Amino acid sequence: MDAYEKVLAARAKGRPTAMEYINGIFTDFQELHGDRRYGDDGAIVGGIGRLCGIPVTVIAQEKGSSTKDKIARNFGSPNPEGYRKALRLMKQAEKFHRPVICLVDTSGAYPGMGAEERGQGLAIAENLMEMMTLRTSVISVLIGEGGSGGALALAVSDEVWMMENSIYSVISPEGCASILWRDAKKVREASQCLRLTAEDLLEMGVIERIIPESDKDFGTAYMLLQTWLKKAIDDRKDVPVDELLEKRYRRFRKFGSNE
Repeated sequence: MDAYEKVLAARAKGRPTAMEYINGIFTDFQELHGDRRYGDDGAIVGGIGRLCGIPVTVIAQEKGSSTKDKIARNFGSPNPEGYRKALRLMKQAEKFHRPVICLVDTSGAYPGMGAEERGQGLAIAENLMEMMTLRTSVISVLIGEGGSGGALALAVSDEVWMMENSIYSVISPEGCASILWRDAKKVREASQCLRLTAEDLLEMGVIERIIPESDKDFGTAYMLLQTWLKKAIDDRKDVPVDELLEKRYRRFRKFGSNE
């Protein structure tokens, strides 16, 4: 598939949403709600579960399945209270030394007037800053779309992985085409220029791993992801926190360099 075909695959109807990943990978998941400031946001699901018996905090962007569910979850575009809920759960995980696993799937943070009035930019910026120094292991997996700062707010992690047909970019191909060529129809060319596929990003060192999508029901992918997540957590179990934070810092500092 070319880059644009990957974009279509990442957005495809029937592609598993975050809740399906949670149900396929984790057990005993208990969802927690609210940011303790304004309200709850259905676009971000967060809670505590077990990964092969290990207690973990799971935070995910959920687009919804049915039409009613999609509307209730704002089609996976979080409001600031969603990002603040995510940060609250991350700080809770830090307190109890639980690993954090983030599932990223959003076209971007919600740009509405209400979201801006409630501090959308600040909420995202706080997540970026706090995740960089979060004193527990963090792994993020892009399972569909990874759009702009709305995705990055859950992806400042020790490692970032991508499903084979997911995408990750600073802007949507349509937005890029409108800016560069003033023509949204040039979306295929924009997709190629953005280098937003998992293969491109692995080559550039932006991500660490690609998870293959070998069957339509994603059952094999869930099993593989579960195995790799457990190994990644086990590998970090005895790593001193200061060393973990230094590696995370170095991971992001090398972007754009020749290292």
